[in-house]
Amino acid sequence: MAKLIYTAIMSLDGYIEDADGRFDWAAPDEEVHAFVNELERPIATYLYGRRMYETMVYWETADDDSQVSREFAEIWRAAEKVVYSRTLHAVTSARTRIWRTFEPDPIQQLKDSSAADLGIGGANLAGQALHAGLVDELHLYLAPIIVGAGKPALPNNLTTQLTLVDEHRFPSGFIHLNYSITN
Repeated sequence: MAKLIYTAIMSLDGYIEDADGRFDWAAPDEEVHAFVNELERPIATYLYGRRMYETMVYWETADDDSQVSREFAEIWRAAEKVVYSRTLHAVTSARTRIWRTFEPDPIQQLKDSSAADLGIGGANLAGQALHAGLVDELHLYLAPIIVGAGKPALPNNLTTQLTLVDEHRFPSGFIHLNYSITN
């Protein structure tokens, strides 16, 4: 059975975007991005909320000078994508389909039938999956900044036991924390 992995870059105080909706402070440097690439390479399918998809679809046509960015674009393009949206009428990337509502059973079926892990992105969608008990691992990248308010990376009213699997510190001040969910 495949694992469902929630990955987020967040401020030290737990936000994926600040009170103004900005997340430019979360841009990883080359070393962090290369690390992300290695962890994302095995992902076969990404599950996204609409806003996260609209952010990530950049990689469908990205033509960056950076080798690390080109590698990420290739990883992203190779994966299947599922976008959860009631308002999106069409997608602009290959290998992408729209699911209108969050339902735990189809995600569990994907996990059961997939030979490779699945990634989930977007705090709202990931929060629903966490509450439903579907998420198996967290990959949290802490950016060296406090933003004070914004959109939280993790949902309210959730209690779950975690086991630290790995941590990695970067010279830029970023820290990667990998937890498995144990309950």
